[in-house]
Amino acid sequence: MHTFDIRIEILMHLRALKKTKKDVSLHDPIGQDKEGNEISLIDVLKSESEDVIDTIQLNMELEKVKEYIDVLDDREKEVIVGRFGLDLKKEKTQREIAKELGISRSYVSRIEKRALMKMFHEFYRAEKEKKKNMGQ
Repeated sequence: MHTFDIRIEILMHLRALKKTKKDVSLHDPIGQDKEGNEISLIDVLKSESEDVIDTIQLNMELEKVKEYIDVLDDREKEVIVGRFGLDLKKEKTQREIAKELGISRSYVSRIEKRALMKMFHEFYRAEKEKKKNMGQ
């Protein structure tokens, strides 16, 4: 199997598990090798470069962030997307964003802080709601 094929298989497996349970373990079986031995995610990942693990982690974190970015107004979104490279481009400094938007760096800093707090509060609210619903 090529590295790209393995990545696709892993992502498909993670998405399938996400639908049925909360947590995914790196020790979960994902199939069998040519000899019929069970293969887990950790077996596949440790044989690959560290970049694969980093990419999967980053993608999972980006998906989480995208869940909560809709609580932001347009300017806040623009700052957060630029600062953290959520548009799959490189991350920008506050100074670069300030120049693009025609505002001061300190104002970008305040927008960023406010936006992150909004996202955190939404995340916290959603987690509390999940726990409440699980307790019923």
